[in-house]
Order: sequence, then structure tokens, then C-alpha cells
Amino acid sequence: MKPVPHATSLRRAPVQRRSAERLTRILDACADLLDEVGYDDLSTRAVAQRAGVPIGSVYRFFGNKRQMADALAQRNLERYSARVTERLRETGGGDWRVAMDAVLDEYLEMKRTAPGFSLVDFGNQIPVGARHSEPNHRVADRLSELLSGYLDREPDEDLRRVFLIAVETADTLVHLAFRVAPDGDPKVIEEMREMLRAYLSRVLD
Repeated sequence: MKPVPHATSLRRAPVQRRSAERLTRILDACADLLDEVGYDDLSTRAVAQRAGVPIGSVYRFFGNKRQMADALAQRNLERYSARVTERLRETGGGDWRVAMDAVLDEYLEMKRTAPGFSLVDFGNQIPVGARHSEPNHRVADRLSELLSGYLDREPDEDLRRVFLIAVETADTLVHLAFRVAPDGDPKVIEEMREMLRAYLSRVLD
């Protein structure tokens, strides 16, 4: 079992394997309950019961459900990064269009299949339903790190800004696609791809 990446929202990072496994169970339970009851009705007590751990074990890691959801979002980002990295390893390197498809396809797959992902994804909208969401800086920064070598570009501020604009655009249109259809409306998704290709071809070609 891979260790759970340290998230800034953790009160205490797990050191022993048993503690890491308990944290994994807590985050898995949090993800399942988000799908079942939503963020508003999520509680640390319900997560503890679902995970089969004492409530004190939850508070050992998290002070509240916001911190727990943010740790889940961080784990989502780590898993997403690993999936994109593996996909790019299989495809070789150099073509930003291939990289863009990998980034989008893996995001859409997690949106459809990963527990809790449809609500918290990478955390920019936690708490869910908040009127003002945070920019996708940590996603854009992670993609800059992942793709700069693949694209033979420096991960400088220009590249980070390009990826931030692309990520914000994709985030908005993916949410639209999944509001239109449960698995994401394919026509909206294709329009999004074309829009991103037009933008990225101007700045990356």
C-alpha cells in the first residue's frame, strides 16, 4: 500500500504503517459519504463510523470536515498526477496535443469513477457550494511541473499562467458538461477540447 501523501490540512502526518492505513480508511469513508449525503450533511462522526475507527482517530488527523475534505482533494491531486504521468510515459513526449488529451481524459475518468471526486475534485470549491471558489493554482502549478519536461519548456510564470487559464476554462466547461448529462455531455466536452486546442496552439506552437 502506498503511503498517503502529506496534506497541509493534516494535524499530524502518519508515521507508522498502521496509522497511514487508518488515514486511508478515513479518507475513503469521507469520499463515499460525500457521494451519498453531500458536503453539508457530512460529519466527522459519520466518517468515523463508516471507517470503523474511533472518533478520536479522525480528530487526530483533522480538526473539522473542511480539513478532511481538503486532504481528500490533495490525495485526488496526487492520484491524478500519477495517472497523467503514467499516461505520458506511455505516449513518449513532445506533442502538447497528446499531453492535453491525457490531462483531460484522466480528469474526466476520475470525475466519472473516483468516489467523492465529483464534489471536491482538487479542492478549489471547498466548501462545496461556496459562492466564491479559489483559483486552480495548485492544479496549474502541478501541471506545469509535470508537463514542462515533456514539452521541453521552462516551468516559468508564463507557462503557469497559460495552464491556469486552461485549467479554469476546462473546470468551468467540465462542470457544465456534467450538469447537462450524468457522465458528461460529449458535445460539450468536444467543444471544450476544440476551445483549449485553439488557445494552446496560439501560445505553445
